[in-house]
Amino acid sequence: MSGHSKWATIKHKKGAADKARGKVFAKLSRQLEVAAKDGGGDPATNATLRTIVLKAKASQMTKDAIDRAIKRGMGADDGKIYESITYEAYAPGGVAMLIDVLTDNRNRTAADVRVIFSKLGGAMAEPGAVGWQFSRKGVLQVAHEVSEDALMSLALENGAEDITDDHDSWRVVCDSHSVYDLKATLDAAGMAVSSAVSTMVSSLTVPLTNLKDAKAVLHILDELEENDDVQDVYANFDIPADILAEAAQ
Repeated sequence: MSGHSKWATIKHKKGAADKARGKVFAKLSRQLEVAAKDGGGDPATNATLRTIVLKAKASQMTKDAIDRAIKRGMGADDGKIYESITYEAYAPGGVAMLIDVLTDNRNRTAADVRVIFSKLGGAMAEPGAVGWQFSRKGVLQVAHEVSEDALMSLALENGAEDITDDHDSWRVVCDSHSVYDLKATLDAAGMAVSSAVSTMVSSLTVPLTNLKDAKAVLHILDELEENDDVQDVYANFDIPADILAEAAQ
């Protein structure tokens, strides 16, 4: 996942931030609507909705936009029934991917995802072929300027499971349910947190040192993230900084 997060940072620096934020907000709105429709509009009693609300706030979605999405989920009946599906696939270089979708047309979305992989050198996998190596965790990226000792002391006291040096930031892993509480704690201590997400983390990491494979994997990520039905993509690659910079050009 470190490679995936680094790619997101590079895209931001390339000026794609506004477009990407709009796409993220659209997908978060769909997730909020579905969660509210399925479990009610009160985050205090709907754990799934509460998690998505925290995710939306962490993505800087406004309170008004969040509330509007929840209200749509509670009151709107547009005839669409969204189905949650997770596809499993392999990208070039042996990279494993999980693709979470919310779709009102299973056949359309399956075909769209399959085409992306077939045209870019990957392949869909059977259920369970990839998923076994992933587990849900909270992952935070903390500014590298923060003292390792201070971060370790505070983070471990507040539920962190692991802290590693991600070259240009500290990578903190915790229980997925604790990620936003831990972010609030670190923020309050003046430790700059650049991202905090509940995500799927693989027990295996595939290093991508071949430029062609790296470009293909990043292209697949971009194509998937452009699809409105695709909500989240999880991958187990790690690309060295020099290869990543060249692949992003």
